[in-house]
Amino acid sequence: MQKFAVMGHGVVGSGVVELFYKNKDSIITRSGDEMDLKYILDIRDFPNLEYCDKFTKDFEQILNDPEVTVVAEVMGGLNPAYDYTKRLLLAGKSVVTSNKELVAAKGAELLGIAKEKNVSYLYEASVGGGIPIIRPISQCLAANDINEILGILNGTTNFIMTKMIREGMSFDDALSLAQSLGYAERNPSADVDGHDACRKICILASLAFGKHVYPAQVHTEGITKITGEDVAYAGAFDSVIKLIGRVKKQDDGTIQCSVGPVVLSKDSQLSSVDDVFNAIMVRGDATGDVMFYGKGAGKLPTASAVMADIIDCVKHIDGRKFVKWEEGSNEYVADYLEDTVSLYVRAKTANNEEAQKAIDGAFGKVKYVTFEGAPAHEIVFITEEGTEKDLRATIKSLSSIIEPINILRVCE
Repeated sequence: MQKFAVMGHGVVGSGVVELFYKNKDSIITRSGDEMDLKYILDIRDFPNLEYCDKFTKDFEQILNDPEVTVVAEVMGGLNPAYDYTKRLLLAGKSVVTSNKELVAAKGAELLGIAKEKNVSYLYEASVGGGIPIIRPISQCLAANDINEILGILNGTTNFIMTKMIREGMSFDDALSLAQSLGYAERNPSADVDGHDACRKICILASLAFGKHVYPAQVHTEGITKITGEDVAYAGAFDSVIKLIGRVKKQDDGTIQCSVGPVVLSKDSQLSSVDDVFNAIMVRGDATGDVMFYGKGAGKLPTASAVMADIIDCVKHIDGRKFVKWEEGSNEYVADYLEDTVSLYVRAKTANNEEAQKAIDGAFGKVKYVTFEGAPAHEIVFITEEGTEKDLRATIKSLSSIIEPINILRVCE
């Protein structure tokens, strides 16, 4: 019999326990071995739960129990999750996690320890909640040379943008609604400033291209500066605005990796992904575009992915699963300003006609966008492709004529 422990009894941890007891018979059948939950680590007491006898406040009890072969780390954050995970792996126990912050920061190190100790460190739930994405990239698409991954990786920001697009809500009102519905935290910075999506694209980039990408290397912007006017201008351009995480391989072996709001054509499959749903598109040389869609968070969807990793560890208890990448470097992630892009530029101007002449003279060919009721003394245009560095330098050269309000990337 294989016994496992769960560290953390919050939303995800309680979901893992609930799912195990609900589907215990089928889980055991699929794992190919008898299984049981032995410990739940939490500093709180839960005397009214049917499984209250499983709780412990002592991590050492889990670490030193030879019967425990697999541990689910669903505490979140770096501390004490990093220390606990490292010690468990060094002790010869497999660990599964939903902790995107830990995997993004320490994944290469922890995966290396797992291989050294012949145990598994699995992290399906760290990206996309219940959406299967780690296994498909590492197994089903293993024969492909992956060129690019892009997607809507955060349900909270997607919900906010959906309300702004569909119902004309302001950012502040949409955020308040997301908080009242439990989609956004009281402090929503991790979501609305793009940090959550950044951690997820770092994990996907590391897995797909084999070298660790750290969050500090990824240019990250959130959606806090997006206004109803931006949404309306994008609509007039037959587009929507979505927070997109993106990584693509370059010919010289480096990668481009970024997170930010993007003016996305309605022809894109990602443009119709609404509310709290996530979608991840993987571009392989053999398969072309492959899309993964579903709820990117939530108690039971995320618990489903955690439980699947636990089953995988039990199934491979004598033949470990190694899904790893190497350490990265400072030079591995290219400067985002060197990427070839098209830009949406919204700017204030004292004289629109004079500004248009100056813009045409500086850029050559651009597309102008407006809508009925657009603010006076504003001009919005879409540039032709160029390096972001050069495009922004040209915009800056027009500072006596236009004052940028928002500059966003455009994706067809």
